[in-house]
Amino acid sequence: MSKIFIPPRQDKGNKNNPPESSPFFRKGRTGGFERVSAIICAAGKGNRMAGATPAKQVKQFLNLGGRPLLTYSLKTFIDSSIIEQIVLVVPKGMINYTKKKVVAKLKCGRKKILLIEGGKERQDSVSQGLKALSDDTKIVVIHDGVRPFVTREMINEVVKQAIKFRAAVTAIPMTDTVKKAEGKFFIRTVDRSRLWRIQTPQAFEYSLIRKAYETASALGYYATDDASLVENLGVRIKIVLGSIQNIKVTTLEDFRLAEAILDQISNIKNQKHKSTKTTR
Repeated sequence: MSKIFIPPRQDKGNKNNPPESSPFFRKGRTGGFERVSAIICAAGKGNRMAGATPAKQVKQFLNLGGRPLLTYSLKTFIDSSIIEQIVLVVPKGMINYTKKKVVAKLKCGRKKILLIEGGKERQDSVSQGLKALSDDTKIVVIHDGVRPFVTREMINEVVKQAIKFRAAVTAIPMTDTVKKAEGKFFIRTVDRSRLWRIQTPQAFEYSLIRKAYETASALGYYATDDASLVENLGVRIKIVLGSIQNIKVTTLEDFRLAEAILDQISNIKNQKHKSTKTTR
């Protein structure tokens, strides 16, 4: 498996252990700190973007607001004070490209970043990422690289709940009417009050998600998200409220929506900046 390790910046007096006062780290049995790591999955080929993207350019590297789409989620995880290690899973043959066009343009500071190649399906890519994590990892946060509007608050909360409940997932309530169909006809309306739209980040106890993936592999079972594999072990998943802005860019329409959301965020920031200047 091809991979590139980008070492953290070695500042004077830098200690790899996070601060003992952090609510996200607890003393392990050996006296060391239990670590929170992240896997950012960006190995997709963008088949649903077929014909909509430039030749040889996959969706995670599309230009969004002057930067590759993947840059936004990666930067948020780099800026998160609770994430110590990041495994970035990219398409085969694109490790050097990702390092040059994405990672090298960000200030990674003390963050440990490992670039590896993904597999045929998303589940295969995450499995590769899990195997690449440090053995002393306690909590793993898994995120889709093409969800550019993840926030540090989401990461904090999903990790906090995973520490408490072993598994936690960001999601938003279903607001549309949902109907069940047979063939080309609807047969009944489903109670939407118990339905949620699942997002990432999703966070899990490392040993739990490893066991879930190993079990799925043995059974030859593929799921559409990581939490489904954990559910199959009989473990309940804690709900963490996500955001309607936390979209996954899979189609050209999604990309246009992402551009609109980015413009909205930029406008809000500009207004706050002007307001701050006026009150000085």
